[in-house]
Amino acid sequence: MITQKGQATRERIVEAAATLIGQFGVAGTSAADIRKAAGVSGSQLMHYFGSKQALVRAVITRQSESEAFVGHPMLGPLDSFEELRAWADAAVENLAHGSGHGACTLAMLAGSTSPGDEQTRDELCSAFVRLQSLLLDGLRAMRDRGDLRPEADLDELSMALLTALQGGTLLGQTMQSTAPLRTSMNAALRYVESFAA
Repeated sequence: MITQKGQATRERIVEAAATLIGQFGVAGTSAADIRKAAGVSGSQLMHYFGSKQALVRAVITRQSESEAFVGHPMLGPLDSFEELRAWADAAVENLAHGSGHGACTLAMLAGSTSPGDEQTRDELCSAFVRLQSLLLDGLRAMRDRGDLRPEADLDELSMALLTALQGGTLLGQTMQSTAPLRTSMNAALRYVESFAA
């Protein structure tokens, strides 16, 4: 069992790793870099994670939790057109203010994962599925309430929103512009709104 102090150390390591990976990619970030940035020893790093790949997977988990709320935990369930719009706007704002170039996002992690690292790829897939599930839950509530027509394919709509977020973020980071994310999110939201009851 990890003590409160140990949990704080573990979180500091994950935070340092996420920052460095955002700046230099997975391949460009060494265990020594992470140790130095987190102010921990090599034995502490190994104690909490065992390997660099395990630490990268912890970063993926952290990012999936933060991207669910796009840095805005005050957002409620994504179960109305207004909440979906607020979520999209928050994603664009987050990209504009510090999460553009040099940010560690799921899209960036997916692009820098080694093709042979199946365990990390599986963790990324799980993170994307968790995000899609949050969107799916909100869309289901909207359909049950009568905001969306019964024939709306919720799996397809939630995947459209997830793809707009991830693809728009990746292009936005690469181009250092919010335009790709704003465009993709607007298109996905219009598609969802096309099924309004």
